[in-house]
Amino acid sequence: MPRGVVAVVKTRPESVLDDTQKVMELGGYRQALKPDATTILKDNISWHFPFPGANTTPWQLEGTILALRAAGYRDLTCVQNKTVVTDAFKGEDLNKYVPLFRKYEIPVLFNFKEEDMKWVVVKPEKETRVLHRIYPDGIRIPDYFFGKNIVHLPTVKCHIYTETTGAMKNAFGGLLHNHRHYTHSWIHKTLVDLLAIQQQIHSGLFAVMDGTTAGNGPGPRTMIPVIKDYILASEDQVAIDAVAAKMMGFDPMKIEYIRLAHEAGLGVGKFDEIEVIGADISKESWGFVVGDNGASMVGDLMWFGPLKWAQKLFFHTPLVWAFVFGSEAYHDYYRWPMKDKPTFEKWCRETHWGQLFTRYPDKPGAEMSPMLSAAPASSTT
Repeated sequence: MPRGVVAVVKTRPESVLDDTQKVMELGGYRQALKPDATTILKDNISWHFPFPGANTTPWQLEGTILALRAAGYRDLTCVQNKTVVTDAFKGEDLNKYVPLFRKYEIPVLFNFKEEDMKWVVVKPEKETRVLHRIYPDGIRIPDYFFGKNIVHLPTVKCHIYTETTGAMKNAFGGLLHNHRHYTHSWIHKTLVDLLAIQQQIHSGLFAVMDGTTAGNGPGPRTMIPVIKDYILASEDQVAIDAVAAKMMGFDPMKIEYIRLAHEAGLGVGKFDEIEVIGADISKESWGFVVGDNGASMVGDLMWFGPLKWAQKLFFHTPLVWAFVFGSEAYHDYYRWPMKDKPTFEKWCRETHWGQLFTRYPDKPGAEMSPMLSAAPASSTT
């Protein structure tokens, strides 16, 4: 499948597993992924709490597994990463991935466990824009990633520092270690460097993006969930992010990481040069706006604003834990109980995707709940 092809399918809960396989076929996953290589499933846990639009959905994960197995990809694994504010174990549990891993016998590895993988220096074949300066002693990535396929499982959503986030940003957590917050002032160039490294080390790259509930507002966590009923798939990580950006209402080439990746020849970012197959999205422009929240305002000052000069003092010393604690307190102890958990509960009650989420089992070995009648989808929750 040539670069610049993105498949988009409109879906419903009763057909989403079949539709995921359909969109992957249209997107050319059999041509993109080496059939005899191990395939890494890289889910996206932006917040360990199951906030709609923020994380890989269980149907996105399950549909991808079913498609890969049907095509003969038997050696599947999942690789999880942690961040300073996100708990991988809590995330895979609360988002209902664990029963699926058990059901389909998918081993889960953690890039922060030495027994699972080690961090080794990679020598990029292409000149890096910023990573060589951020990591002067060597750019280290997990040795497990070399020579393997990877399937990214992002969602359609906004991001406070990159405007939108998708396939390219999904590599950030897996490929860079816990000090990746050092890169935030140069986040767009970092994503381009990481895509070039991915194309160098992986035997195949593919992305399946969930837009059944999309995230408007100051993502990747504190968002307004909006029902959109779309799923996307592509080998081209730049093009799929560009199409998602266009659907959200952004000009893809005005988003720096998409424009730089396009100019570097790593994919197609100009929407009029992308072949969209499947659904007609010519009229899709949702008017999403990133906005800001309390935590991002502090980050803006430190990473991009007048306090940028003090980064080494605050982020390269134990003072960083004050910011970690502040972010955790804001998101987990204020936003979730006061604002976002009620939004999640309303989404579960009143939308067809929320009802599907409640039907997925919480514990390994449990059966999926009987089909619920689909409630009319609200445009937002």
